[in-house]
Amino acid sequence: MEPLEDPPRPWKAGERALVVLAVLALIGAAKMTEAFIVPVVVGTLMSYSLEPLVRTLERWHIHRLIGAALVLLCSIAIVAGSAFLLRADATALVAELPDAARQLRIAAHDRRGPDGPIDHVRAAAAELNKAAAEATGSPQPPSAPPPPTIASDLQRWLADQSTKVLSVIGQFGIAFLLAYFLLAAGDTFRRKVVHLAGPTLAKRRITVEILNDIHVQVQRYLLILLATNLLIAFLIWGLLLAFGIERAGLWAAVAGILHIVPYAGTAVTTAAITVAAYLQTGSIGQSAGVGFAVLTVSSAIGMGLVPWLQGRASRMNAAAVFIALLFFGWLWGGWGLLLGAPLVAVLKTVADRVPRMEPLGELLGGTDEPPKPPTAEAEAEAEPEVPAAAPPQRAATQSGRRKRARATT
Repeated sequence: MEPLEDPPRPWKAGERALVVLAVLALIGAAKMTEAFIVPVVVGTLMSYSLEPLVRTLERWHIHRLIGAALVLLCSIAIVAGSAFLLRADATALVAELPDAARQLRIAAHDRRGPDGPIDHVRAAAAELNKAAAEATGSPQPPSAPPPPTIASDLQRWLADQSTKVLSVIGQFGIAFLLAYFLLAAGDTFRRKVVHLAGPTLAKRRITVEILNDIHVQVQRYLLILLATNLLIAFLIWGLLLAFGIERAGLWAAVAGILHIVPYAGTAVTTAAITVAAYLQTGSIGQSAGVGFAVLTVSSAIGMGLVPWLQGRASRMNAAAVFIALLFFGWLWGGWGLLLGAPLVAVLKTVADRVPRMEPLGELLGGTDEPPKPPTAEAEAEAEPEVPAAAPPQRAATQSGRRKRARATT
């Protein structure tokens, strides 16, 4: 039986300062190495989510190398097949963009009212500049260059977005390769981490429990994300069909995909569907009703059901999740909004098991829950390997004893 470990001593002032500096340095490094860290995190999360499927194939006597390849290829095929089914609506929508822009311009021009206070202030400032120039005899100020047109801004925006799309596709490719290697390796890295945790059984047990909890938390998060996004897509599809909006399936798919990014995805989806409804109906009231209905459904699921499910799954409070999303959104943009919640769940899992990090786990936690007892799997994996004892040597046979007795006589 191992001796009980001493309780952790309180932090000293110098140690706290070093921890703060180390955290700031880690944040700066994560900001600068986004192109490297994001594919690694995405690939790791993908391997966690697809691990049950690979294990199922392994139980069916399919080697992990082949099973991992089959699972990843099936995932890519599902995504490509969904895009292929929606290609006709997407192509027609892109072809209608010039007419849609023309309709918006005409509608904005027709609904433009008289000049407002800002226009009057600008005109007064221009007249005052002219009067000051004439009174002092100075030359007229040069005319301002023409403002950039909407077309030039749109072209520049499309070029930037095309570059970002290519970058995202490249990062997804790297993440898929990393996920394949992790799935094919199985428990190799897991056992190495447990071996490096320390020589004592207690440290190995804590490491195994942390890895098990991380595995469960990531799988729960991704399952909730998939289920709620599918629910939003089906509800918005039925809603748009009820309003008679064209290409309801395409807009529902867009809503389900964009809802992966919390808050921002809901705003973009609502704005796009509202504009599409206005271009089809020409009525501000009806298009506003469609947008309000879409916003209500998305907000009820995204801000009500999803935080409740994630709070029960990861035992975190909603305020901590929201602040984490703000932080990771600043750190990595859209990727940060997508990866913030699972990374905070992983951080809370580690903090709950490490004594020095218990205050952080308490801060992130939602409800007070007793610590879980160590599982049998954790004890089995943490148990150090003991070489098998050599079989005891047999005693001398009876004939040998007789020979020795004769020799002595």
